[in-house]
Amino acid sequence: TTFADVAGVDEAKEDVQELVEFLRDPSRFQKLGGRIPRGVLMVGQPGTGKTLLAKAIAGEAKVPFFSISGSDFVEMFVGVGASRVRDMFDQAKKQAPCIIFIDEIDAVGRHRGAGLGGGHDEREQTLNQLLVEMDGFEVNDGVIVIAATNRPDVLDPALLRPGRFDRQVVVGLPDIRGREQILKVHMRKVPLSEDVVASRIARGTPGFSGADLANLVNEAALFAARAGVRTVGMTQFELAKDKIMMGAERKSMVMSEKEKRNTAYHEAGHAIVGRLVPEHDPVYKVSIIPRGRALGVTMFLPEEDRYSHSRRHIISQVCSLFG
Repeated sequence: TTFADVAGVDEAKEDVQELVEFLRDPSRFQKLGGRIPRGVLMVGQPGTGKTLLAKAIAGEAKVPFFSISGSDFVEMFVGVGASRVRDMFDQAKKQAPCIIFIDEIDAVGRHRGAGLGGGHDEREQTLNQLLVEMDGFEVNDGVIVIAATNRPDVLDPALLRPGRFDRQVVVGLPDIRGREQILKVHMRKVPLSEDVVASRIARGTPGFSGADLANLVNEAALFAARAGVRTVGMTQFELAKDKIMMGAERKSMVMSEKEKRNTAYHEAGHAIVGRLVPEHDPVYKVSIIPRGRALGVTMFLPEEDRYSHSRRHIISQVCSLFG
């Protein structure tokens, strides 16, 4: 995995580019008295590509990559977690320069509280050992620890101080351009028909993470396979998007005409109110085909990515929900 496989998170890539330079040529920084960050904490929602970015750093720098999940340290036997941390750092020091990647570090790195166990909690011992290894008496140059979490607020402050995790790299949800780049990466593996326009799909998927987009391309390919066509077209992408956003169609469910009409009135109410109130997202689809747990769905899609909402917009959304 290299940076070519990571799309849509340009700022995060720039932040970690320095690590790659250091792992390739440490003397350049050491000559000037600079010290490379010991640890980098990647923060972001699930599915934004934190693990992928860590793999890409190791791939670009061509150094060994040790990967472990935070929950792997926590065992029922006391002392096992701490010894695992020691073993991992011992192995890494022998192979330095290298990268240790700890996924979901919040499993082991939570705030140490004044618990009833008097602080003898197995998890606390593991965390203490991790703190010592990252910034103890022994200098461990050349071992960079990268950790990923989607809950930075629960981490112990001792972990986040400079000298341990000096840097926080925020891996956010991709914007429209980022989504287009991510789609293109995943579309390389799929035979596409000529009518597929990545930018159009990107515009219709606000709020999707990298993992959601990978799932979208995969679902579209599965739809094409079921239909027995040779290439994946826009039709399949639309079907896949509807399945992910609104749930799978329940074709086996039999509804009477009266129920169908009631559902149609109900969904039309949402759609009409949504059309008439100010600052509301445009109507994307109204359907009375049962999907997921709903009998019908009215879907609104914003025209561009929004990061904040006005009071009027929120009131309009409430109105359309009552519709």
